[in-house]
Amino acid sequence: MGRRVGLVVTAFAVAALAGCAADGSAGSSADQAAVAPAPAQDNAQRGGTPPKQEAAGEAHQAGTSAQQNRQLVRTATVELRASDSDAVLSQVKDLVIAEGGYSSQERSQTGRASVTVKVPGDRLDPVMESIGKLAGVEVGRRELQTEDVTEQVVDIEARLANQRASVERVRGLLDRATTTAEITDIEAELTSRQSELESLQRRYETLKGQTAMATLTVSISETDEPVVVRDENDFLDAFAGGWKALVEAFSWLLVVLGAVLPFAVVLGLPTVGYFWWRRRRKATTVAPSTTTP
Repeated sequence: MGRRVGLVVTAFAVAALAGCAADGSAGSSADQAAVAPAPAQDNAQRGGTPPKQEAAGEAHQAGTSAQQNRQLVRTATVELRASDSDAVLSQVKDLVIAEGGYSSQERSQTGRASVTVKVPGDRLDPVMESIGKLAGVEVGRRELQTEDVTEQVVDIEARLANQRASVERVRGLLDRATTTAEITDIEAELTSRQSELESLQRRYETLKGQTAMATLTVSISETDEPVVVRDENDFLDAFAGGWKALVEAFSWLLVVLGAVLPFAVVLGLPTVGYFWWRRRRKATTVAPSTTTP
């Protein structure tokens, strides 16, 4: 009997100890969950960036990258005034060459000169600034135009990729062709698609060239242009002046004649008819008197 009571007491003691252990472990887990910081708080405590700020930073970087990759066609015009147009023209070309550009068109005449140059797109602003700071140069007008062609470039790139894939597919069909008719038809289609591919490639290269190199037109006019004095005793000039005066006088005469002619027609015809009738009547009256004995 005593042995049975001891076993019962031992069983109750083991059960009680097991319950306490379970409660303790549950409480410990709950405490750890309450005490443990959230991932964002833990990241912040370690000196990291919260998720929202990280997402904002990535979006900003993406926007900056897209802005840097914009395809821009830039065109500028600068009008200058200087005492020596040829000297300033030479300085402008030297500046452009130093920035990696080149002269594409040049015109020069007495008292005036102009040049069209190509400069790298990202160096256009520094070149224009340097030109305006040349010694003895006054900037009369400055104009800058920028066209965003990013969408056109992306569109042509996509069309190029599709067209290349199309050409490759047709080439695969040509390799599998067995009859002469099939080969002829596939070769005609392949030629057409290759022509379109080359046309797209030329457009793409032209557009990329326009975005890579900006166009700058610089015109220079001299502030003190020389006055051309003509020789007053020049026979040819005198003859030309006299001929011009004669032509002008004849032109005025024709104008006056054209203005008077309607009045002459309207008033002259009745007058001429009247005198003709009077003269005829007079001749009729005189004829009987001369025949009377």
